[in-house]
Amino acid sequence: MTVTGEKKRSWMIDTTPLRVVTFRRMWIGNGASYFGFQFTSVAVPVQMFAITRSPFWVGLLGLAGLVPLLIFGLWGGAVADVVDRRRLLLFSSALTWVVTLGLLAQAALGVRSPHLLLALTAVQAVGFAISSPARQSIIPRIVPTGMVPAANTLNYTTTTAGGVLGPLAAGLIMGIWSTGTGVTVAYAVDALLFTVTYWATWRLPAIPPIEPDDSGEKPTAGLHGIVVGLKFLVTQPVLLLSFGVDLIAMVFAMPRALFPAVAEERFGGGAAVGWLFSAIAIGSVLGGLTSGWIGRVRRQGVALVAAVVAWGLAIGLSGLAHQLWLMILLLAVAGAADLVSAVYRQSIMQTFAPDRLRGRLQGVFTVVVAGGPRLGDLRAGGTANVTGVGASWVGGGFVAAGLALVLAAAFPALIRYRPAQQPEEKH
Repeated sequence: MTVTGEKKRSWMIDTTPLRVVTFRRMWIGNGASYFGFQFTSVAVPVQMFAITRSPFWVGLLGLAGLVPLLIFGLWGGAVADVVDRRRLLLFSSALTWVVTLGLLAQAALGVRSPHLLLALTAVQAVGFAISSPARQSIIPRIVPTGMVPAANTLNYTTTTAGGVLGPLAAGLIMGIWSTGTGVTVAYAVDALLFTVTYWATWRLPAIPPIEPDDSGEKPTAGLHGIVVGLKFLVTQPVLLLSFGVDLIAMVFAMPRALFPAVAEERFGGGAAVGWLFSAIAIGSVLGGLTSGWIGRVRRQGVALVAAVVAWGLAIGLSGLAHQLWLMILLLAVAGAADLVSAVYRQSIMQTFAPDRLRGRLQGVFTVVVAGGPRLGDLRAGGTANVTGVGASWVGGGFVAAGLALVLAAAFPALIRYRPAQQPEEKH
């Protein structure tokens, strides 16, 4: 093999986990699910803005999804440590599917109720909150520990590829049809693609809980089980800080709730909204495709903080752009940084936690990772009503970058972190 070939392979995404049949099947299901969901994630805020003409109401969608996440994310993580994780995925996926059909029905019938949209968003968040801890805690059970970062990178890259194509296709739909017809078609596509996801979940093998180890702690799905997981979490400052910087990034620098208003005010609406919803995912895909270096970084805590700071700066600068191409470019840079931070956060959590606690900690992770953007939606929409859309977008990005640096400097455990079992380099 030539030196050039070795170098190329070292920078390209690591596909080794796809040799594991079980992971490959799950990977296909995750990709189909996220691609389909992007149609709904664009259609819901577009429909809400069309009904209310208010960024604040669009931001309330984030609050509607946050409360169920706080409750059912923790409970779903505890349940994932007690029951067969495949069965839990089947149940929660069925719930999500029913909600998608409900969104389709209300759009097709021409129901213009912001309260119904909020309610359906909340129930959809319940399904996601239950399924996500089980889905993520399965990965260390089906691939070797050394493959976990590569498996996470594959998942993030594939789902963000869906995050590129899905919003672009949804934006095209919005440009072709009127808003009412466009959102109906978008919901229908999501419902159809979910059949692939459910099939892939059905084909997974049984993944029952592992017998309790010498710790003597027997997992339970009740409050006691959740408390045990939280007690473990508070003894791990690296985990706490990784959650903290992610919350900062998402709460202060997630401009998603502002996309419908900016698309209409700056770029005339139409397909522009699809490009804005796709831009972050475009950067994540490009970052994932060139992610062969991620597994070789030893100072993973430093890399995580740097990625969050880069995210905030890119978001802040993108809010200043009045050319669609420039805004997309800067949002893509932010997306590449987000891919890096997401892989390190997930990998750190999965390798820190023993399997008997993995579901519960993944539940906390779900609350933080999925709840943060929803708080960000509420923050962005509420701030925009006071300061204007531009100030809400730009200020949030720069504040996030500054706060991430302050947190890392004040509590240096994260920037000192290195993987516990990093193989020594051979000279």
